[in-house]
Amino acid sequence: MSMRWDVLIVGAGPAGMAAAVAASRGRLRVAVLDDNAAAGGQIWRRGLGETAEPAKQKMLHAFKECGAVLLAGRRVVQAPEPGVLEAWCDETNVLERYHYDRLILATGARERFLPFPGWTLPGVMGAGGLQALVRGGYDVRGKRVVVAGTGPLLMAVAAHLKHDGAKVVAICEQASMARMLPFAAQLAKKPSKILQAVALGANLRGVSYKTGCWPVAAIGNGRLQHVELTDGRRRWTEQCDLLACGFHLVPNLELPLLFGCRVENDAVAVNAMQQTSVAGVYCAGEPTGIAGVDAALLQGEIAGLAAAGNTGGAEKLVARSKAERAFGEAMTSAFRLRDEVLRLCDANTIVCRCEDVSYGSLKALADEKNNWTDAKLLTRCGMGPCQGRVCGPAVEALFGWKNASVRPPVFPVPIAAFITEPQSEFDNQQALQEMQ
Repeated sequence: MSMRWDVLIVGAGPAGMAAAVAASRGRLRVAVLDDNAAAGGQIWRRGLGETAEPAKQKMLHAFKECGAVLLAGRRVVQAPEPGVLEAWCDETNVLERYHYDRLILATGARERFLPFPGWTLPGVMGAGGLQALVRGGYDVRGKRVVVAGTGPLLMAVAAHLKHDGAKVVAICEQASMARMLPFAAQLAKKPSKILQAVALGANLRGVSYKTGCWPVAAIGNGRLQHVELTDGRRRWTEQCDLLACGFHLVPNLELPLLFGCRVENDAVAVNAMQQTSVAGVYCAGEPTGIAGVDAALLQGEIAGLAAAGNTGGAEKLVARSKAERAFGEAMTSAFRLRDEVLRLCDANTIVCRCEDVSYGSLKALADEKNNWTDAKLLTRCGMGPCQGRVCGPAVEALFGWKNASVRPPVFPVPIAAFITEPQSEFDNQQALQEMQ
């Protein structure tokens, strides 16, 4: 059958699955592309504690039964014309072309890393990245772990690491208790989130949770041996085998930008129906602003209903969606980066790990009023395999530089993608297999 869909969704996390379930109610041809091997996205691959499991299982079941086709292992790399996108399939080594009437982007978010002396040492990992490794079989039993950075993800990761046998030495949250109090007041209005917080607290009984505390340096001979911490008044060191460090989340905006969607305040601008500035293109979940799973599920459902033409059904959810968006804004404010964590680098600290670009060379460009494009041209910062996905948010936080352009291919692909014609059809048997 032809790869043409009434509604095509990119991303099979909570927002993408909710969109697929809602759009499928209109008996439309719905497909979901995702670069992972299975649905769930990053957040439900890691989990958010036992209280998240019922919602996860409920949505996974609804998604499986809704009739939407899941096309896993596909990375969207370009959009050659309106109503068309192309994705690389790793399993078949084929560039596939998809035609659609309406498109929903649910591309999620990723961790933000901030450089500091020693952050490239073996043993220093992203908080969520370490959790993903553990779920993939990495053994942390008996290992001493410091979890540091900012955001609700820290406690969730720490709880899972402890459950998996790690000795969590401390959780270090850079935000002050005073800044987090208004956010805590928001939690009082959400019983489900209180239950999650209580469950995490119970799982972390005995683990030191420090607010207004952040890492200054990771130290070790060839690999991490201890981390130097500060609360702004004094410094001390904690011996550890692993440092799980992440400074909240940043939206994945590459694909929305590729499709020409307007971005405001570092998020995709959408109306109440999750419609972007581009006709026929909707966006749901973290790309519209970091707000958590509940917001992603609501936005995905609204986008799916609206894309299917059921604006009446979508309008019934708008008030709840606005409340979740307000919760997300309160969370962003609570975990805003303090100035001190942006001044940790010395001249030799590596900022771009792919191309070994130091803070000193970038600071010299910033002092001369250069921008992100200049930095790429003069230092190759952001030009390596990650294409700025790690160093990009860091240089934006450090210097205020924003990525001015996104060019295809959005993700690295083999040279075969450029020497063969995109495949635009696949057989019914394959479709049936991928729906299972």
